[in-house]
Amino acid sequence: MTRLQFTTRILKPAAAVASLGPAAWLVLAALGRADFGADPIKTIQVTTGLATLVLLLSALAITPLRKYAHWGELIRLRRMLGLFAFFYILLHAVTYFVFDQSLDPGLIWADTVKHPRIAVGFAAFLLLIPLAITSTDRMVRRLGKRWARLHRLVYVATALGVLHYLMVQKLDIRKGLVYVVVFAALMLLRLPATIQKALGARERRTATARMAEREG
Repeated sequence: MTRLQFTTRILKPAAAVASLGPAAWLVLAALGRADFGADPIKTIQVTTGLATLVLLLSALAITPLRKYAHWGELIRLRRMLGLFAFFYILLHAVTYFVFDQSLDPGLIWADTVKHPRIAVGFAAFLLLIPLAITSTDRMVRRLGKRWARLHRLVYVATALGVLHYLMVQKLDIRKGLVYVVVFAALMLLRLPATIQKALGARERRTATARMAEREG
């Protein structure tokens, strides 16, 4: 079995099943086969929020893994992981706005003023909407180079998601620090390629300028 076959036939389906795990547990809990606990709404929010964060970080881990493990086929998992992340953040938002706040603008505003973490989380949600909408092959072709620039928003959205979780865990931030460390490590792993790309762009601009001077 080739690496491509292993990735598409085994790893990707396994990742899909794992990604559906939190949703499956919520369905079982709704059917009475699992325990929601004393506060079902809070349980749903925590479950969907953590699922979003884990999936976003997993999607961000694909590029470093492709580079350092020389496993280019992993790119086939990234879009799926990102869409599952959006699925869970959508459930997270619906749970908050519909079931927790009853779609009451006054309640939502008062809660946002009292708890700034709501605004931080909502900002992350808004940033992920255009990324989900433009995740199709057709949109990739249509946007061209702009697609890559747009999808860099995932870094900001993930950072906001980590910050949101830290603010939720304000009494005990140790759990949140794990996600901070993972996110920071993933960003540092990208640093050499980012610096190399910036230096390459600078060299091309310099070469272009010199050529223009000679022609002038």
